Amino acid sequence: MSISTSPDKLPSVDEILEPSPAAQLRRRAFRHYGFIIGGCVLAFIVLMALTAPILAPYDPYDQELTERFIPPIWHAKGDWAHPLGTDYYGRDYLSRTMYGAQVSLMIGFTVMLISGVIGTAMGVAAGYFGGRVDMVITFIITTRLAMPVILVALVVVALIGGSMEVVILVLGFLIWDRFAVVMRSTTQQIRNLDYIAAAEAAGCSVFRLLLTEVLPNVVNVLIVVATLEVAHAVLLEAALSFLGLGVQPPTPSWGLMISEGKGHMFFKPWVISIPGFALFALVLCINLLGDGIRDITAPENRN
Repeated sequence: MSISTSPDKLPSVDEILEPSPAAQLRRRAFRHYGFIIGGCVLAFIVLMALTAPILAPYDPYDQELTERFIPPIWHAKGDWAHPLGTDYYGRDYLSRTMYGAQVSLMIGFTVMLISGVIGTAMGVAAGYFGGRVDMVITFIITTRLAMPVILVALVVVALIGGSMEVVILVLGFLIWDRFAVVMRSTTQQIRNLDYIAAAEAAGCSVFRLLLTEVLPNVVNVLIVVATLEVAHAVLLEAALSFLGLGVQPPTPSWGLMISEGKGHMFFKPWVISIPGFALFALVLCINLLGDGIRDITAPENRN
């Protein structure tokens, strides 16, 4: 018996060669310009921080008072011995900028991890359990939102003393509120969906249900909040260091470099423009990368 197949019922090439989910993810990533630009700039800054001990031309702490305020190479009096110039103490600005990337990245990502664990745990618990648990956690979040972060951080750091460890702990225990609010709202939205009810009916424990059903479905929102908090932590550290209550000299922090150069900004503008541009580039690329990850992993894009 012969089987006739009409041409209009033949499978299309797209159906035969349908790309895998990983291939679709790669395709969306390469088409998202914000993700590409943010990822490339962040990769460059991370590479600069990691290779600073090898590629930095000078020790960032070495002072040479006879070479104070050498301008960068784009100035007429610039010197290739110091491509980005020197500061008031004759320290090489390229070396201090490279090592400053280490400080900003370490503080930003460590603060994000601390605040993310606290805020995510509180938000998921409030959104899933509801009732009195939600009421207590909402009260804690409201209390935290009533306290200005920068003022509380200034008071605590002024009482304890400024250092990198103190800044990380203070900011980590202060900026968890965005994680908590977003995770609470997102968990409430998926709490009553069918797959959650099916997992409960199958006898999954609460811990396993939260770990395998809730968290994987809020991870794209969590990534966006995490990137925002990294950028937020970097800016807060720079503000505290600028005010003299963050990372202490002579540690090469970008905020501290701006603070040290603010008295010479009108006649030696590179002493604040170089670390200021570095901060701007880091915060911008982190936000572009987080926005790109959200767009790429969004459920509506999973075709």
